[in-house]
Amino acid sequence: MKIAGLDIGTTGCKITVFDREGNFLDKAYRTYPVKRGASGHEVDASALLDSVFAVMKEIAVQHPDIDGLGVTSFGEAFVLTDEKGIPLHRAMLLTDVRGREECKELIDKIGGRRIASITGARPHVMYSLSKIMWMKRNRPEIYAQAKHLFLMEDLVVFALTGKAQIDYSLACRTMAFDIHSLCWSEEMFEAAGIDMDLMSQPVPTGTSAGTITKEAAERTGLSAKMQVISVSHDQVAAAVGAGIFGPDKAVDGAGTSECITILYKGLPDANIMYEGSYSVVPYVVPDTYVCYAFSYTGGALIQWCVDTLAKKEKEEAKEKGIAVYDLLEQACKGPDGVIDAPTGLLVLPHFAGAATPYMDTGAKGAVLGLTAGTTLSDIYLACMEGVGYEMMLNMEYLAGSGLQAEMLHATGGGAKSEVWMQMKADMLNIPITALKTVDAGTAGSAMLTGIAIGCYKNLEEAAACMVEKTGVYYPRAEMHEKYLDVYKRYRKVYEAVRPLV
Repeated sequence: MKIAGLDIGTTGCKITVFDREGNFLDKAYRTYPVKRGASGHEVDASALLDSVFAVMKEIAVQHPDIDGLGVTSFGEAFVLTDEKGIPLHRAMLLTDVRGREECKELIDKIGGRRIASITGARPHVMYSLSKIMWMKRNRPEIYAQAKHLFLMEDLVVFALTGKAQIDYSLACRTMAFDIHSLCWSEEMFEAAGIDMDLMSQPVPTGTSAGTITKEAAERTGLSAKMQVISVSHDQVAAAVGAGIFGPDKAVDGAGTSECITILYKGLPDANIMYEGSYSVVPYVVPDTYVCYAFSYTGGALIQWCVDTLAKKEKEEAKEKGIAVYDLLEQACKGPDGVIDAPTGLLVLPHFAGAATPYMDTGAKGAVLGLTAGTTLSDIYLACMEGVGYEMMLNMEYLAGSGLQAEMLHATGGGAKSEVWMQMKADMLNIPITALKTVDAGTAGSAMLTGIAIGCYKNLEEAAACMVEKTGVYYPRAEMHEKYLDVYKRYRKVYEAVRPLV
């Protein structure tokens, strides 16, 4: 039996194939264009669908016998389509600020805390609903033609099966889903003036949409018996793929962005969630919820540092046949082979705006404390620290919310960095387990798919096959105290910098 996870990202889609024992078999990837400009931030939904079919066709050459395919995607972006699911416009991304005025109108009509109490999300222009309102007002001819309104997960599921269904966790990213009754909120749609009948049917995370259509099977080369599963929002899939099934563990998603996904038994404190702009999302384990504490730049900040400042080091690393990151990290270590002191620099990682707890799209990054003696290694390490301090800030905000995590499971490319993993353990004062599966999203998607098609009995059995640990980093008390001293200064940086930029 073969299972696969299809992960729809902002700039590309990937499919990963596993056998029932959880062994990796193959993967394929395709990109699609993203347009960012003064008029908006968009992804071409038609090109996205073409890439999905292309990546499935590629994988089918060696694996035509996949039994189940789980679909997970990024959130917020939506597209109006005709009755056949053909997109009528480009999809607006979460960073697109069209809908800002409409979001204010919703707050005026219902109240911010009322919206958050229904949807689990503090009102913000990044969510879908206010953008849909903007579309209806400014592109009425498109809205009038629409027969469906899809996010990317249910767009792909509909294209493959002809069934319009969306899982609970992705539905939450619209700011129109009732997290208590687990259905679309009539109150939100009525206030927005949007036709709720356009929406897909909400279903529990990991629900099968049935088998692939004959047309989709012929187009991809995959078996007509293959089931398609509506998995989840990508962060929820990553939490599943990281083996997070109880509140004693949380996920450190160390990818392009930095995201700590925290699991709660029952609903967390509503006031703390609201004040910090943390969304509350129903999870796959009954009566549990997750929230996302995140920074828009995680690995992206490290990449900026390398691309902008480490041109000579890139060449040196190439000559030595090693990654430039390994070269820079070696230079950061002390004589004993570890980091034994903070840099003292303060890097505000808001290079793409500030996420939780500020949710300030206009925020800018900053590097403070430079001297004539500052080296590239100092700046490189300080960028890592900046991301860590931002997560310390988030964990401080969430301290009274019912947070019980005693261990972080780290996924993403950043989990390969021993320096960064040890630094985060020291800064957050919590052990961090690095996982072998860098791409926890596709692993989680495959796990839920395996359960849906009967390959696994439950999450624990799936995790036993697919979640593999590579090492644990324990916090060092003396280093935590050193980072804590610097953090006390870091907490003041945003308020000091924001009025200047």
